[in-house]
Amino acid sequence: MYAGFWSRLRAFAIDYVLIFTYMGVVFLFSVFIMPSVQEWFQGSRITAQLSGFMLITLPVSLYFIVADSKIGKQSFGKRQMHIKVVNDNNQLLSIGQATVRTLIKFLPWELSHYMAYRMIYLGDADLHQLDYWIGGMIYVLIFLYVFMVVFTKNKQSFYDRLLKTYVVNTRFS
Repeated sequence: MYAGFWSRLRAFAIDYVLIFTYMGVVFLFSVFIMPSVQEWFQGSRITAQLSGFMLITLPVSLYFIVADSKIGKQSFGKRQMHIKVVNDNNQLLSIGQATVRTLIKFLPWELSHYMAYRMIYLGDADLHQLDYWIGGMIYVLIFLYVFMVVFTKNKQSFYDRLLKTYVVNTRFS
């Protein structure tokens, strides 16, 4: 049986408690132990984007890549909600499959980071046409991801459909 929107959302929320805890540790580290880390975000836009990627996006992505693969079997949130990600052979994902799935899954998140840094550094200057396109793509992708989980027969998001992966209930397997 395929996992629906609400169980997937709850699992993601549980995982986000871990992510926010990690982010809190990074914040406290950058304030009290190594304040020079804050300077990484005050330099060029590229340096700020790269720093954010290395400190937040990469560790969070690695968490989901390992957790949703054969190595971890399930993220902490998915384990609590009794769901897991499998491929079209009903097998746990390889590291490669989990990597591609995570990259596509978090594309709107990373694009949002890009836009946030872009707007901070632009100040009052006008946005470029590409910025509007990227901003629109963020919303289109999020809508598509959620819409497809809610309304497709197998409860697959866009990235699951693309990669032939499924989020399934483990209580019934």
